[in-house]
Amino acid sequence: MASSVSFMAMAMAMAFVLLAASSSRTCYAARMLADTPATAAAAAAPPAALPVLPAVPALPTTLPPMPAIPAVPQATLPPMPAVPAIPAVPKVSLPPMPAVPAVTLPPMPSIPTVNVPMPFQAPPPSA
Repeated sequence: MASSVSFMAMAMAMAFVLLAASSSRTCYAARMLADTPATAAAAAAPPAALPVLPAVPALPTTLPPMPAIPAVPQATLPPMPAVPAIPAVPKVSLPPMPAVPAVTLPPMPSIPTVNVPMPFQAPPPSA
């Protein structure tokens, strides 16, 4: 299976080949244009005259009247039904929380300091 490095190298090589191929064709076309004699360019027929565009008609400055909106008939709704009363919910009391006993922790043991040289803490070698 190809690695991502070889894929990148292949992509770079393809881009270089395409760039080199397109630039050589551009140079060839430029040489061909430079090699054409001036008489061939002069012999070309002059472009035909462009037809005149028709005039744009003027737009009306006033808008037509707005059409009338028909009136919506008044709707009569029936009265809302009575909402039944919600029965009273009995009050629930929770038992008291038990007392949490006080806990004392033993003292933290002290860790003796040991001076062990570490490789990343060593000073840089003198030149």
